[in-house]
Amino acid sequence: MPIFSSLPFRRARLSAVLLAGVLGAVAGCTDLTETPLDALTPDNAFKNDPEILAGAASVYAQLRQTQWAYYNLSEITTDEQIVPTRGSDWFDNGRWIEIYRQSWTANSGSALDDMNGLWNNMFAGVAKANLMIDVVEKSTSASKDGNLAELRVLRAWFYYVLMDMFGGVPIVTSTEVVPTARSTRDATFKFIEAELKAALPNLPERPLAYGRVNKHVANAILANMYLNAPVFQGTVTSAGLQRAPARLTEAIQFADAVINSGVYSLASNWQSNFNADNQSSPELIFVVNNTSNPPGIGNSLPQRPLHYNQHGVGGGPWNGFATIAETYRKYDPADQRRGIWLVGQQKNFVTGANANDRAGNPLVFTETISDITNASEVEGPRINKFPPFVTAPNGDSHPHKFPYFRLAEMYMIKAEALFEQGSTPAALAIVNQLRARVFTPAKPLTALSRDVLLNERLFEFAGEAKRRQDMIRLGGYTAARQFKTATEGFKVLMPIPITQIQNNPLLTQNAGY
Repeated sequence: MPIFSSLPFRRARLSAVLLAGVLGAVAGCTDLTETPLDALTPDNAFKNDPEILAGAASVYAQLRQTQWAYYNLSEITTDEQIVPTRGSDWFDNGRWIEIYRQSWTANSGSALDDMNGLWNNMFAGVAKANLMIDVVEKSTSASKDGNLAELRVLRAWFYYVLMDMFGGVPIVTSTEVVPTARSTRDATFKFIEAELKAALPNLPERPLAYGRVNKHVANAILANMYLNAPVFQGTVTSAGLQRAPARLTEAIQFADAVINSGVYSLASNWQSNFNADNQSSPELIFVVNNTSNPPGIGNSLPQRPLHYNQHGVGGGPWNGFATIAETYRKYDPADQRRGIWLVGQQKNFVTGANANDRAGNPLVFTETISDITNASEVEGPRINKFPPFVTAPNGDSHPHKFPYFRLAEMYMIKAEALFEQGSTPAALAIVNQLRARVFTPAKPLTALSRDVLLNERLFEFAGEAKRRQDMIRLGGYTAARQFKTATEGFKVLMPIPITQIQNNPLLTQNAGY
């Protein structure tokens, strides 16, 4: 879908299709998990704050689209997760193995499906945000400044995802229908940075309702951006990444703004951050606000890795995602976080009884996968960080809130930045503070390095769509695929899908593709 037809769309089409409202349930309009039902336009609605929030709900709803392609590309391109072909299951024309092996091209299966879908979904979010910003700017709402700030942060996040994956992208901030060329990655970074900083003064200290943007969502995104600035503001050529200067002081500044706010605290029970009732966690900052009611607007994370016979939601799990033995074996057996990986005899999550595979044999997950192109249904450790909600009405209705930023990450950002500045004892103290809640008795580290930091981020954030970014920043991303004869450094960026370039003559391809 071309940028000049899909991004801003035509205004009437956006009004009728993208901004379906929730005015039928104005009393619940702060519930950002609702799917809008009634067509709204700037002419017949958005006259008061509840109606504006109803329109904003469609922008929030677009966050759910990040849980498929963005999540999958962030995980499966690394050593953290893999989707082996299991007989006729999960082949999909070789797409999943292609993602894992980083063998994609601008015209390959994953580019035409996953990357193209990500591009379209994120620009659909931009388009929705642009229309609502246009509406709010023309309103006389007493909450106008706050509403605009909230929408600008959401739009900045959609651009953040695009920048992370594709580098520089077209920056469109109006509903005007015109072809748009790509900005550079550095210019895209600076646009996001400026939007977030402009929004900060008008954002509330605490969310006005669960899942809504507040000041610390913007602070968290900025802290992450500054830690990744050498990558995000660098230049990618066919030879690989040329890093930009570090911005460590700013990373610490914005991480500290969240840490010292008093709004969040570390959960005493680490696993409680990921259970079906994780809305009660005190450390979640920016989430996708999934729900199981109504059906279809939750997440499918518990479905993807677990075996078909482990619970009955949506006809049973999908038996796809796993990890490799080398990653599983990095975990200290005493680390509670290792428990997210399932190995050995498995249970049925409904009955608690030992589960069997489809042939009736005991369901025993192995540590190793002998052949990722022809794996059995039991090979590979399975991630269970988000345990299944077995009463969900279907497979994409698990209610776990997906955490893009937690307080723990603000601590880890600060620790890494301090380490890079040479303040290793202070950095080590922070890392050990996080480790203290997952080891009994405590097992503090005595030394720190980039490799140790990369591992600690694996242990803390596995399954949270962080690994690709971490491996690019700290090292090992393009070298991690043992199937290559040469490291292809330019693959720190995804290709612009060829379908987008064919439809928009102003788009140019990333180097190396």
